[in-house]
Amino acid sequence: MDALIEIPGARQVPGEPRRRWFASDSLDLIVWLDDSGAPAGFQLCYDKPRSERALTWKPGIGFLHNAVDDGEGGGFHYKRTPVLVEDGYFDANRVSELFAQASARLPREVADFVSVKLRQHPSHAR
Repeated sequence: MDALIEIPGARQVPGEPRRRWFASDSLDLIVWLDDSGAPAGFQLCYDKPRSERALTWKPGIGFLHNAVDDGEGGGFHYKRTPVLVEDGYFDANRVSELFAQASARLPREVADFVSVKLRQHPSHAR
């Protein structure tokens, strides 16, 4: 698996915490930072591009798991903007392993933060 590497110049959204973006061929990781620059939340997109899913964790909200509707839809329409839609079961063990394989080049505080949260997901086998 390809290592996650930082994409410089991640788009910042006014009113949201500062973010960093890391990507590989099969994963995307957005990390939101607190005022001190420490990780405070994340969105990990996996199984891209074939059947992309997104796991989001934010303080006060917890975990959300979604499928990514890529906006292709077929037919003779213009491509729409990708959106998150409800999705079912999250295989925390498999995604934890995918993340572990891809996280070697991440800053240690980012890798540790996401790894700990993945292990805290209710579907993660103890």
